Amino acid sequence: MRRIHVGNALSAFGLGFTVPYLYVYVAQVRELGATTAGLVLAAFAVAALLVLPFAGRAIVRRGPLPVLLAALVTAALGALSLGLASSAATVLLSAVALGAGQAVMQPALATMIVDCSSAETRSRAFATQFFLQNLGLGVGGLIGGHLVDTSRVSSFTLLFSLEAAVFLLLVVVTATVRMPHAPRIEEAPAASAKGGWRELLGNRAMVQLCVLGFVLFFACYGQFESGLSAYGVEAAGISTSALGTALAANTLMIVVAQFAVLRFVERRRRSRVIAVVGLVWAVAWAAAAYAGLGHGSRTMATAAFVSTYALFGLGEAMLSPTVAPLVADLAPTGMAGQYNSAFALVKQLALAIGPAVGGPMGASLHAPYVVTFLLFSLGISVLALRLGRRLTAVQDHPWGARSRVVARGGAAAEPVTAQA
Repeated sequence: MRRIHVGNALSAFGLGFTVPYLYVYVAQVRELGATTAGLVLAAFAVAALLVLPFAGRAIVRRGPLPVLLAALVTAALGALSLGLASSAATVLLSAVALGAGQAVMQPALATMIVDCSSAETRSRAFATQFFLQNLGLGVGGLIGGHLVDTSRVSSFTLLFSLEAAVFLLLVVVTATVRMPHAPRIEEAPAASAKGGWRELLGNRAMVQLCVLGFVLFFACYGQFESGLSAYGVEAAGISTSALGTALAANTLMIVVAQFAVLRFVERRRRSRVIAVVGLVWAVAWAAAAYAGLGHGSRTMATAAFVSTYALFGLGEAMLSPTVAPLVADLAPTGMAGQYNSAFALVKQLALAIGPAVGGPMGASLHAPYVVTFLLFSLGISVLALRLGRRLTAVQDHPWGARSRVVARGGAAAEPVTAQA
């Protein structure tokens, strides 16, 4: 588990190292124009949407470790070639390779966490993963920002070469991991890998969770660097430095609150925790409304806008030990890779559609924008409570179910094991 967490941190570090500077690199440093730069950013999402439907089946059949190693090598080659590419065609092909590799890493690593944890320890394991991902993204972005120089192509070549080296280092770290049999919760139904997507779509609870996940990512992550930032600049008059402060407040809240909220999350039903997150994000959008539509001073507007990002961070810290373990616990025996990949696909769809919808609205339709996403946040609470009615006691509240067994004088049931 320690090596897997190191892997998560390194993959996030590599991502944060270059992604914030891709647009500048393609459009200005390589002088390929804004259109090509936009296509490169879109290539990441397209590549993810293309490979994720097949990644889950590969994880089920081959195991998460071989799939992860293949994804890392692909991402390393993509990063290295991106640093050397000088034409639009080679840049786009390199971005596709890098995007595909990075997309497959996450469900593979998530499945490895599932295989190395029990129902009782899974929430803490995924909370640690999310903490290290944000730490890796922040540190990677900070170091990358000090290395790049828009007047020198060689500085970006160095940046992408270092990213490739990080991915190859992760190959060395994870290649030595010996995966155990996957611990499963006692009420997970048995299934073979042959069912594939048809069986997943027949799992009503998983389908509801995917719908809920789409709304979660669409209303939060899909707005961070598009609609919400455009709204802050256009409606609230937020400066670029204040926008950077808001993003830093989001990361800081996650780092500070992650383990503080873990005990609160573990002792409560997962569906109700997600419902609370919807309410927290509704308050965040209300703060954004005050920042852009209120009549306070510039200082008050900036403070409200920064609070919006901080409240989003609090919700994210509550979700990380909740949603990912729930996806794992809904998966039939041996199908965690398929379910993790399906949920990652839903996330990518939301992240692709969110900016396309939120960007224009945030820039020009200020009041409809914040009202729309405030309603989306309240919808998260409704969807979460409806999902809770379909979950078993163990799936919705594994810690509480175990405590009730012990209180009756019995031993907590041993999880069923299966090879992923």
